[in-house]
Amino acid sequence: MVEIDGMKMVQTRAILSYIAAKHNLYGKDLKERAWIDMYVEGTTDLMGMIMYLPFQPAEAKEKNLALIIERATARYFPAYEKVLKDHGHDYLVGNKLSWADIHLLEAILMAEECKPDILSAFPLLQAFKGRISNIPTIKKFLQPGSQRKPPADEKFIAHVKKIFNM
Repeated sequence: MVEIDGMKMVQTRAILSYIAAKHNLYGKDLKERAWIDMYVEGTTDLMGMIMYLPFQPAEAKEKNLALIIERATARYFPAYEKVLKDHGHDYLVGNKLSWADIHLLEAILMAEECKPDILSAFPLLQAFKGRISNIPTIKKFLQPGSQRKPPADEKFIAHVKKIFNM
């Protein structure tokens, strides 16, 4: 739950949509919002696969890591590379930073935690990552010691497994 602007909000997507709209990161019209939603949903699918990886049984991790890498490099990243190429702008939607750009950056960073050179075949995504990562507020957020959560370590994994009786 998040308390914002006098509201108590639940559900990640609703919270993020509200924050994006409040900070002018949710497109200029309904059409742009639809594109942003589409791109965010795609990155959410990839991010979900990555988030659950540390909590899977040891015998499934290697297979699922290979699946994540395959999906990222054969499905998701080629699609975003094509969007950037066809669109011809620095951002996914319009020519302005949106929630979709920030979400894609996080998906890229998570995928790189699985395989550091995962963007090697995607020059437009490499450039995109560099541009978005260097926006001053994002750059600050990505610095060590910031509020960005590090990859799950063994202590965190054990704690979560205990809470959920896994």
